[in-house]
Amino acid sequence: MTNNYILHSIHDSFALDTSKMIDIFAAADFKVSCDRISSWLAGEDNPEYTECSDAQLAIFLNGLINYKRGKKDGPQPEPENVLTNNVIFRKLKIALDLKADDVLDILKLVNVDLNKYELNAYFRKPSHKNYRHCRDKLLRNFLAGIQLKIKNHKQENGENNE
Repeated sequence: MTNNYILHSIHDSFALDTSKMIDIFAAADFKVSCDRISSWLAGEDNPEYTECSDAQLAIFLNGLINYKRGKKDGPQPEPENVLTNNVIFRKLKIALDLKADDVLDILKLVNVDLNKYELNAYFRKPSHKNYRHCRDKLLRNFLAGIQLKIKNHKQENGENNE
């Protein structure tokens, strides 16, 4: 799964326009242009398409955490140069202020049934004996579950989905 896919999925799930995405990058003290964001969100067959690097996605996810939860005092975390699905999963969990039960409920929306112990294995350090590698399919399902949860929330509140 590509970083562009993850960025595009978050963009779609939260209906983020370009200016909001610029704000999210700015929340991580990173300046980005409209053109750069458009090139990351363009389809791979589009000549304007450029790949979003691990460091750029890490900056966006750090900015999403700051944007959603507020910026912590002191130095900001350094963006990872190499992202794993586990790190992306953890950063999304933090940004959305999700507890284990919330994550499990989101995964149930897309017919993924885990228990808390299995889930916690994805958030452990790689050196821990119970660490479990997060595969693309689980992360893709989590992103799809977030999209479904937001869509269901909008429908329950009578908000227009367009």
